[in-house]
Amino acid sequence: MLLEKTTRMNFLFDFYQALLTDKQRSYMQLYYLDDLSLGEIGESYEVSRQAVYDNIRRTEAMLEEYEDKLQLFQKFKNRQEITNKLLSCLNDEQSSKEDLIPLIELLKQE
Repeated sequence: MLLEKTTRMNFLFDFYQALLTDKQRSYMQLYYLDDLSLGEIGESYEVSRQAVYDNIRRTEAMLEEYEDKLQLFQKFKNRQEITNKLLSCLNDEQSSKEDLIPLIELLKQE
């Protein structure tokens, strides 16, 4: 579960980091990408571990809210799935043009 959450937060951060403040962006990068502890981040910013924790939790909630509204990560995952199906059809010698058309239409909708 922890790895899934970390992976999701990294993706959400990639998609929505421009919407965060510099401080939020820095805390998230240090915590999720650089794998620093709350204490290490707190020391470098001269704030308490609790202050870092609170900031990261609020930022995570904001990222989830952005995703709920904009769905950029979900659309990305959908496009990846459709692209994988297209590649599979292209590699399958029994696939025809008619097999590809619905997948291409789905991709256009995303």
